[in-house]
Amino acid sequence: MNYAIFSVDKSQASKINKILKDDLISRQSIFIRDAQALSIDKDVRYVLIEGSDEAIKKAEELFKDAGKKEDEAEAKSIYNKIKNEESDVAQGVGLIFGD
Repeated sequence: MNYAIFSVDKSQASKINKILKDDLISRQSIFIRDAQALSIDKDVRYVLIEGSDEAIKKAEELFKDAGKKEDEAEAKSIYNKIKNEESDVAQGVGLIFGD
C-alpha cells in the first residue's frame, strides 16, 4: 500500500479536516499525530494517508497550502513510529479484552 506523510504547522491544523473531507481522500486510511506524541521536537501535526496512488496525488495537491509532504527518509521514520504506536495500542486492547 502506498502512503504519504504531511507535516502541518499547528497554526494551520484547522485545514487538515477540510482536506480530509475530500471524497477520495476520506476513503483512505488516515492517521493524525502530534509530533510530540511521537517524541519528535517539532510544533506540527503529521497526517499519514495510506491508499491508492490517485488519492496520494490528490492529497499532495490539497496539502500544498496547508503544509508539506515529508521526504522519503523522514516519512519512513514517522511512518514506523505511527505504526509501532498503533501496534502497541492493539496489543493493549488485546490484553484488556483477552484477545
